[in-house]
Amino acid sequence: MSRQRMNANDSSMLRAGVATADITTEDPGTRVRDALSAKALVLDDGATKVAIVAMDVVAIGGICDVRDDFLPTLRARIEADLGIPVRHVLVNASHTHPPGRIACDDDALLERTFDAVLRAASVTVPVRAGAGVGREERISMNRTLRMTDGSHWTVRHTNPSPPDELVESVADVDTDIGVLRFDREDGAPLAVVYSFACHPLFADPQGSVSANYVGVASKTIEDVLGNDATALFLQGSAGDVMDVHFKDFDRPRDVTPMGQMLGLSALEALRDLPTGDAALSVISEDLELPRRTDFPQRIEALEQQQAELLRSLRFTTLDFKQFLALYLRHALDPGHPAQASYRYMQEQKIGSDLLRGTDDVNRANIDKYLANIRAMERLARIQDQIATRRRHQTINEEAGSPTVTAEVQGIRIGDCILITSTTEVLSEVGLNIRRASPCPHTFVAAFSNGYIHYGAPAADYDLGGYEVVECLLAPEWQKMFEEKAAEIIGRLWAGK
Repeated sequence: MSRQRMNANDSSMLRAGVATADITTEDPGTRVRDALSAKALVLDDGATKVAIVAMDVVAIGGICDVRDDFLPTLRARIEADLGIPVRHVLVNASHTHPPGRIACDDDALLERTFDAVLRAASVTVPVRAGAGVGREERISMNRTLRMTDGSHWTVRHTNPSPPDELVESVADVDTDIGVLRFDREDGAPLAVVYSFACHPLFADPQGSVSANYVGVASKTIEDVLGNDATALFLQGSAGDVMDVHFKDFDRPRDVTPMGQMLGLSALEALRDLPTGDAALSVISEDLELPRRTDFPQRIEALEQQQAELLRSLRFTTLDFKQFLALYLRHALDPGHPAQASYRYMQEQKIGSDLLRGTDDVNRANIDKYLANIRAMERLARIQDQIATRRRHQTINEEAGSPTVTAEVQGIRIGDCILITSTTEVLSEVGLNIRRASPCPHTFVAAFSNGYIHYGAPAADYDLGGYEVVECLLAPEWQKMFEEKAAEIIGRLWAGK
């Protein structure tokens, strides 16, 4: 595994404290594989205070277990009781997916998360910090496939995968693991923050509540480091990411190997990582991102495709029982599907073509049935896209505003900058931000400080990928977000 290292900048001595709270649902009827956590890291360099909260939940508001008022209420309490400014609090969701509600009830979730921050702030000790980069490319891939006709097809459990011969390529994902290490004065590790782009879907076949493989990764890091060190996972630009075994139906789903690989790769990046003094700085600003207004046109185009596919199903003579028997016979021996080869030889000898003629008719019927199957698969995908677009059209219409407020927060810790997004940023956007940054250790913490669904590249809007279908934002959002992120990173790096 490759890794890069840095010497943290010289500044006053940084103090840090960590604490963990169990936020797992207490519903006795829910199957729990492993506990969910809210982990808090409080940093103080004497001039600036920061709190980083990593939560094993789907999102920070917007959907699922965390209410929309959770973030502002939590931040307000932290500022009032601990003196950490509202905009100096970063709250990130690991995006572990639920079989239902996975977190404890609303009041308990707020109290336990705040308590973790409170305890972390009460036990700060002098630390030295260092940042680096590791790599893990074995467990994840881009789930939006590039098709031979130029369109995109997203691999999901709500629709079939496309025919193999129509897939042209797969796109990139961010395989870097950003790591921040905080060591006590005696060199013992206190905390590790690691950032990685992944999409923790479905921990096991039973649909158990779980922190998923990022939970396994954190435990692996903590077990190896010892010294009561705490590992905090920050989700990255994972909007179009899936694990490589996502659609493997012939093997049990086990998140443990994936988590161990991720954890060990993060540990490799931490090995011999130099640490030093590190100052803090924070910039947090709001963007008014435009909501998309093209839902009616997009839905109409999908309904036209649906109508064409339905018309294509006419003139089908086989039923499934007949199709399967004929298909297997033609697959086993394409040259002689109806009878043994000597029967064809005998017919040829007497000048008959009855068997060949029957084979031609059956082959045409098989091809028609196969075309129907592919049409059915496309119809399933279109139905899902129509329903998704209608749901998101309703969200935008009920918002009552042509824009949505999105916070962009940058936190500099020594020679590392964390830049946040409230969207599920797709790989291309996250990579663009990192490549444009003058800071050698720039990590995108998506799924942070709110949730406004997917953040897809503008060039993808006409290509049919699921992330674009579910995106609430107009394509102009990308340029606005990338420019604001670059501005904040530049100001932080310049020390302004």
